[in-house]
Amino acid sequence: MTAPLHPYDPRGEALAPAVSLRGVSRSFGGRTVLADVSLDFAPGEFVALIGKSGSGKSTLLRALAGLDDGVVGEGTIDVPADRSVLFQDSRLLPWKSVLANVVFGLRTSDAEARGRRALANVGLAGREEAWPNALSGGEQQRVALARSLVREPVLLLADEPFGALDALTRIRMHELLFRLIRERQPTVLLVTHDVDEAIKLADRVLVMDEGRIIVDRPVDLAHPRGKDAGFDALRADLLAALGVADAI
Repeated sequence: MTAPLHPYDPRGEALAPAVSLRGVSRSFGGRTVLADVSLDFAPGEFVALIGKSGSGKSTLLRALAGLDDGVVGEGTIDVPADRSVLFQDSRLLPWKSVLANVVFGLRTSDAEARGRRALANVGLAGREEAWPNALSGGEQQRVALARSLVREPVLLLADEPFGALDALTRIRMHELLFRLIRERQPTVLLVTHDVDEAIKLADRVLVMDEGRIIVDRPVDLAHPRGKDAGFDALRADLLAALGVADAI
Protein backbone atom coordinates (compact mmCIF):
# COMPACT_ATOMS: atom_id res chain seq x y z
CA MET A 1 0.00 0.00 0.00
CA THR A 2 1.43 3.38 -0.97
CA ALA A 3 1.17 6.35 1.35
CA PRO A 4 -1.40 8.97 0.31
CA LEU A 5 -0.15 12.22 -1.14
CA HIS A 6 -0.62 15.27 1.03
CA PRO A 7 -2.34 18.36 -0.39
CA TYR A 8 -0.31 21.50 -0.75
CA ASP A 9 -0.93 25.06 0.35
CA PRO A 10 -0.50 27.95 -2.16
CA ARG A 11 3.24 28.13 -1.31
CA GLY A 12 3.72 24.55 -2.46
CA GLU A 13 4.39 23.20 1.02
CA ALA A 14 2.84 19.91 2.13
CA LEU A 15 0.10 20.34 4.71
CA ALA A 16 0.33 18.38 7.95
CA PRO A 17 -2.17 15.50 8.12
CA ALA A 18 -5.39 16.12 10.01
CA VAL A 19 -5.35 12.54 11.31
CA SER A 20 -2.31 10.33 11.79
CA LEU A 21 -2.13 6.71 12.96
CA ARG A 22 1.10 4.82 13.46
CA GLY A 23 1.26 1.13 14.32
CA VAL A 24 -2.24 1.06 15.81
CA SER A 25 -3.36 -2.34 17.11
CA ARG A 26 -6.37 -3.35 19.19
CA SER A 27 -7.25 -6.72 20.75
CA PHE A 28 -10.38 -8.13 22.37
CA GLY A 29 -10.25 -11.31 24.40
CA GLY A 30 -6.92 -12.24 22.92
CA ARG A 31 -8.15 -11.72 19.32
CA THR A 32 -6.43 -9.04 17.24
CA VAL A 33 -9.01 -6.74 15.66
CA LEU A 34 -6.66 -4.00 14.39
CA ALA A 35 -3.20 -5.08 13.26
CA ASP A 36 -0.47 -2.44 12.95
CA VAL A 37 -2.55 0.16 11.09
CA SER A 38 -0.71 3.28 9.87
CA LEU A 39 -2.64 5.99 8.00
CA ASP A 40 -2.74 9.71 7.32
CA PHE A 41 -5.90 11.67 6.46
CA ALA A 42 -5.38 15.04 4.80
CA PRO A 43 -7.21 18.16 6.03
CA GLY A 44 -10.68 18.24 4.49
CA GLU A 45 -10.33 14.76 3.00
CA PHE A 46 -13.42 12.52 2.82
CA VAL A 47 -12.32 8.93 3.44
CA ALA A 48 -14.65 5.92 3.21
CA LEU A 49 -13.76 2.67 4.97
CA ILE A 50 -15.37 -0.53 3.74
CA GLY A 51 -14.92 -4.18 4.67
CA LYS A 52 -16.70 -7.33 5.73
CA SER A 53 -18.46 -7.53 9.09
CA GLY A 54 -15.90 -8.06 11.83
CA SER A 55 -13.00 -6.73 9.77
CA GLY A 56 -12.24 -3.95 12.29
CA LYS A 57 -13.92 -0.92 10.68
CA SER A 58 -15.92 0.25 13.69
CA THR A 59 -13.04 -0.54 16.02
CA LEU A 60 -10.84 1.83 14.02
CA LEU A 61 -13.50 4.54 14.11
CA ARG A 62 -13.99 4.15 17.86
CA ALA A 63 -10.24 4.40 18.38
CA LEU A 64 -10.20 7.70 16.48
CA ALA A 65 -13.19 8.90 18.51
CA GLY A 66 -11.49 8.00 21.80
CA LEU A 67 -14.30 5.59 22.66
CA ASP A 68 -12.18 2.49 23.25
CA ASP A 69 -10.90 3.08 26.78
CA GLY A 70 -9.92 -0.15 28.48
CA VAL A 71 -9.22 -1.97 25.21
CA VAL A 72 -5.79 -3.61 24.88
CA GLY A 73 -3.91 -1.63 22.25
CA GLU A 74 -0.67 -0.25 20.90
CA GLY A 75 0.44 2.54 18.60
CA THR A 76 -0.14 6.28 18.40
CA ILE A 77 -3.15 8.24 17.21
CA ASP A 78 -3.06 11.97 16.51
CA VAL A 79 -6.53 13.44 15.96
CA PRO A 80 -8.10 16.89 16.33
CA ALA A 81 -9.68 17.66 19.68
CA ASP A 82 -12.76 19.01 17.87
CA ARG A 83 -14.45 15.88 16.55
CA SER A 84 -17.99 14.53 16.34
CA VAL A 85 -19.43 11.05 15.87
CA LEU A 86 -22.49 10.20 13.77
CA PHE A 87 -23.87 6.73 14.54
CA GLN A 88 -26.17 4.41 12.61
CA ASP A 89 -29.05 5.24 14.94
CA SER A 90 -29.79 8.85 15.78
CA ARG A 91 -29.37 8.39 19.57
CA LEU A 92 -31.67 11.32 20.26
CA LEU A 93 -32.87 11.94 23.80
CA PRO A 94 -36.65 11.32 23.61
CA TRP A 95 -37.43 13.66 26.53
CA LYS A 96 -35.77 16.65 24.85
CA SER A 97 -37.01 18.69 21.91
CA VAL A 98 -35.28 18.55 18.54
CA LEU A 99 -33.47 21.84 19.19
CA ALA A 100 -32.45 20.77 22.69
CA ASN A 101 -31.01 17.57 21.23
CA VAL A 102 -28.97 19.48 18.66
CA VAL A 103 -27.40 21.87 21.19
CA PHE A 104 -27.08 19.36 24.03
CA GLY A 105 -23.68 19.90 25.66
CA LEU A 106 -22.91 22.95 23.50
CA ARG A 107 -21.91 25.63 25.98
CA THR A 108 -21.68 28.82 23.95
CA SER A 109 -23.63 32.05 24.22
CA ASP A 110 -25.03 31.56 20.71
CA ALA A 111 -25.85 27.86 21.09
CA GLU A 112 -29.56 28.26 20.33
CA ALA A 113 -28.93 30.40 17.23
CA ARG A 114 -26.35 27.90 15.99
CA GLY A 115 -28.76 25.05 16.63
CA ARG A 116 -31.51 26.74 14.63
CA ARG A 117 -29.11 27.37 11.73
CA ALA A 118 -27.97 23.76 11.82
CA LEU A 119 -31.56 22.52 11.66
CA ALA A 120 -32.30 24.87 8.78
CA ASN A 121 -29.25 23.51 6.97
CA VAL A 122 -30.62 19.96 7.18
CA GLY A 123 -34.10 21.03 6.07
CA LEU A 124 -35.79 20.99 9.47
CA ALA A 125 -36.51 24.67 10.07
CA GLY A 126 -39.78 24.94 11.98
CA ARG A 127 -39.35 21.58 13.72
CA GLU A 128 -37.25 22.91 16.59
CA GLU A 129 -39.83 22.20 19.29
CA ALA A 130 -40.94 18.81 17.93
CA TRP A 131 -40.30 15.65 19.92
CA PRO A 132 -38.00 13.03 18.38
CA ASN A 133 -40.75 10.38 18.29
CA ALA A 134 -42.80 12.69 16.06
CA LEU A 135 -40.13 12.52 13.34
CA SER A 136 -39.53 9.91 10.67
CA GLY A 137 -36.34 7.85 10.73
CA GLY A 138 -34.79 10.02 8.05
CA GLU A 139 -35.70 13.20 9.91
CA GLN A 140 -34.21 11.83 13.13
CA GLN A 141 -30.96 11.11 11.32
CA ARG A 142 -30.97 14.66 9.92
CA VAL A 143 -31.25 15.91 13.50
CA ALA A 144 -28.28 13.73 14.42
CA LEU A 145 -26.32 15.20 11.50
CA ALA A 146 -27.21 18.73 12.65
CA ARG A 147 -26.05 17.83 16.17
CA SER A 148 -22.73 16.60 14.81
CA LEU A 149 -22.09 19.61 12.59
CA VAL A 150 -23.33 22.36 14.96
CA ARG A 151 -20.06 21.95 16.86
CA GLU A 152 -18.14 22.70 13.64
CA PRO A 153 -15.89 19.66 14.06
CA VAL A 154 -12.51 19.43 12.42
CA LEU A 155 -13.06 15.66 12.19
CA LEU A 156 -16.41 13.95 11.55
CA LEU A 157 -16.57 10.21 12.22
CA ALA A 158 -19.62 8.51 10.70
CA ASP A 159 -20.34 4.86 11.54
CA GLU A 160 -22.81 3.53 8.94
CA PRO A 161 -25.12 6.53 9.49
CA PHE A 162 -27.51 5.62 6.65
CA GLY A 163 -27.62 1.84 7.07
CA ALA A 164 -31.12 1.75 8.57
CA LEU A 165 -32.72 4.13 6.05
CA ASP A 166 -34.79 3.22 3.01
CA ALA A 167 -33.22 3.64 -0.44
CA LEU A 168 -34.86 6.97 -1.31
CA THR A 169 -34.05 8.53 2.07
CA ARG A 170 -30.45 7.32 1.74
CA ILE A 171 -30.11 9.15 -1.59
CA ARG A 172 -31.44 12.35 -0.05
CA MET A 173 -29.10 12.00 2.94
CA HIS A 174 -26.14 11.45 0.60
CA GLU A 175 -26.94 14.70 -1.20
CA LEU A 176 -27.39 16.56 2.08
CA LEU A 177 -24.20 15.22 3.65
CA PHE A 178 -22.16 15.92 0.53
CA ARG A 179 -23.40 19.53 0.35
CA LEU A 180 -22.76 20.23 4.03
CA ILE A 181 -19.31 18.62 3.96
CA ARG A 182 -18.30 20.67 0.93
CA GLU A 183 -19.47 23.85 2.68
CA ARG A 184 -17.76 23.18 6.03
CA GLN A 185 -14.81 21.04 4.86
CA PRO A 186 -14.11 18.88 7.91
CA THR A 187 -12.02 15.77 7.52
CA VAL A 188 -14.43 12.82 7.34
CA LEU A 189 -14.18 9.09 7.96
CA LEU A 190 -17.28 7.23 6.79
CA VAL A 191 -17.58 3.55 7.75
CA THR A 192 -19.97 1.76 5.39
CA HIS A 193 -20.83 -1.64 3.92
CA ASP A 194 -22.13 0.06 0.76
CA VAL A 195 -19.50 0.20 -2.00
CA ASP A 196 -21.66 2.51 -4.15
CA GLU A 197 -22.09 4.90 -1.22
CA ALA A 198 -18.33 5.00 -0.68
CA ILE A 199 -17.61 5.78 -4.34
CA LYS A 200 -20.35 8.42 -4.62
CA LEU A 201 -19.20 10.40 -1.59
CA ALA A 202 -15.52 9.85 -0.82
CA ASP A 203 -12.25 11.29 -2.09
CA ARG A 204 -10.55 8.03 -1.12
CA VAL A 205 -11.69 4.50 -0.30
CA LEU A 206 -9.95 2.11 2.10
CA VAL A 207 -10.71 -1.61 2.26
CA MET A 208 -10.11 -3.37 5.56
CA ASP A 209 -9.72 -7.11 6.06
CA GLU A 210 -8.81 -8.88 9.29
CA GLY A 211 -7.71 -5.64 10.92
CA ARG A 212 -5.45 -4.47 8.10
CA ILE A 213 -5.86 -1.95 5.29
CA ILE A 214 -5.50 -4.01 2.12
CA VAL A 215 -6.59 -1.39 -0.45
CA ASP A 216 -6.11 2.39 -0.46
CA ARG A 217 -7.62 3.99 -3.57
CA PRO A 218 -8.24 7.61 -4.54
CA VAL A 219 -11.58 8.28 -6.24
CA ASP A 220 -10.69 10.38 -9.26
CA LEU A 221 -14.23 10.88 -10.54
CA ALA A 222 -16.07 14.15 -11.07
CA HIS A 223 -19.17 15.00 -9.06
CA PRO A 224 -22.04 14.29 -9.25
CA ARG A 225 -21.05 10.63 -9.58
CA GLY A 226 -23.25 8.15 -11.36
CA LYS A 227 -22.82 4.80 -13.04
CA ASP A 228 -20.30 5.17 -15.86
CA ALA A 229 -17.20 3.31 -17.01
CA GLY A 230 -14.93 4.82 -14.34
CA PHE A 231 -17.47 4.22 -11.56
CA ASP A 232 -18.08 0.65 -12.66
CA ALA A 233 -14.36 -0.16 -12.94
CA LEU A 234 -13.63 1.12 -9.44
CA ARG A 235 -16.68 -0.67 -8.08
CA ALA A 236 -15.54 -3.96 -9.61
CA ASP A 237 -12.04 -3.53 -8.12
CA LEU A 238 -13.38 -2.82 -4.65
CA LEU A 239 -15.84 -5.71 -4.77
CA ALA A 240 -13.03 -8.01 -5.85
CA ALA A 241 -10.96 -6.84 -2.86
CA LEU A 242 -13.94 -7.73 -0.67
CA GLY A 243 -14.14 -11.16 -2.27
CA VAL A 244 -17.50 -10.42 -3.90
CA ALA A 245 -18.27 -11.05 -7.57
CA ASP A 246 -19.78 -8.00 -9.29
CA ALA A 247 -22.98 -9.58 -10.54
CA ILE A 248 -25.13 -6.45 -10.39
